[in-house]
Amino acid sequence: MTIVIHHNPKCGTSRKALEAIRAAGQEPVVVEYLKTGWTKPQLQALFAVAGLAPAEALRTKGGRAAELGIDGPGADPDAILDAMVAEPVLVERPIVASPKGVRLCRPLDRLDEIL
Repeated sequence: MTIVIHHNPKCGTSRKALEAIRAAGQEPVVVEYLKTGWTKPQLQALFAVAGLAPAEALRTKGGRAAELGIDGPGADPDAILDAMVAEPVLVERPIVASPKGVRLCRPLDRLDEIL
């Protein structure tokens, strides 16, 4: 079973998710998305499988989303995706994909659904 974690090593929740995957006996493919970046089709596919709207996966902590005007209830999904591609840190983390599905694992217990 292949598991992929879109990981930010500076994020405590992301580190805990990686530890939990390994504790479950799996060695995931680790994608450090701040280094690799995202493509719009990649995000659209991940969000579609996870059942997320772009706004639900938007990292609002830190205020950058507000500065860009994409954190309000009427924010355009395409504008959010474009901002996420331009600034990968705007994607909430960690996102984990497994044969059982894709989840934004915040809170961390969502990981259990797909392990």
